[in-house]
Amino acid sequence: MSGILTFVQGLNPVLQALAATCFTWAMVMLGAAAVFVAKDVNRKLLDGMLGFAAGVMIAASYWSLLAPAIEMSTDLEVPAWFPVSIGFLAGGVFLMGIDRILPHLHLGMPVNKAEGIKTSWRRSTLLILAITLHHIPEGLAVGIAFGSVTPDFGSASFTGAVALAIGVGIQNIPEGLAVSLSLRREGLSRIKSFVYGQFSGLVEPIAGVIGAVVVSASKAVMPYALGFAAGAMLFVIVEEIIPESQRSNNADLATMCTMIGFVVMMVLDVSLG
Repeated sequence: MSGILTFVQGLNPVLQALAATCFTWAMVMLGAAAVFVAKDVNRKLLDGMLGFAAGVMIAASYWSLLAPAIEMSTDLEVPAWFPVSIGFLAGGVFLMGIDRILPHLHLGMPVNKAEGIKTSWRRSTLLILAITLHHIPEGLAVGIAFGSVTPDFGSASFTGAVALAIGVGIQNIPEGLAVSLSLRREGLSRIKSFVYGQFSGLVEPIAGVIGAVVVSASKAVMPYALGFAAGAMLFVIVEEIIPESQRSNNADLATMCTMIGFVVMMVLDVSLG
């Protein structure tokens, strides 16, 4: 493991981001592969996993993105809160725009509740797009975290970016599982359910590379970009993941799993970062 990290650390930030987001994509594949051994997922288990994923993302938004961004901003000629606040709100607005444009359907919802531009696309396609929407801010966050690692800003560290990638990868497993089993319930074969389920994670390497390229081009944009990634992630958490985990009669379980997920990500970031 240490050898792999040493090798990745020797790469330039864009290749580091690509390697890290390929790992998080692989975790989506791992979750989606559950369709080969399971017919369905217990609703209580699913709510717990969604709550856990939300907790990981909430912790990552602060420990891996907002906190380093605030520290970076103290070296700029503007109030320390300004770049982070602008980036954070811009990230939310960006995801809100995609949410209103991209046709998608949240898990467990009837097709007439599909969001975005009206379309005649199949329910399975809308489900895939909903999970794909999750992965955009996750890929951006990992890419921006690696792209922000520079000697000029000691607040962003390689190990901190690695902790973020591990945390995102962990919470990608239940997301891959949820979408592949949902597709299986729609009548798709196990192979198609796996292929389409893991395909939703392909956007992470793409978004990760874009994020790393943008922040590597200009140090001044780094705190704005970190705030942007955090805002985009929090939008997805509040708008979809937490409500989905609370929809059934497992609210207490989902809430406790959210807290556990938060602690796991916090421990990862503090111990590695």
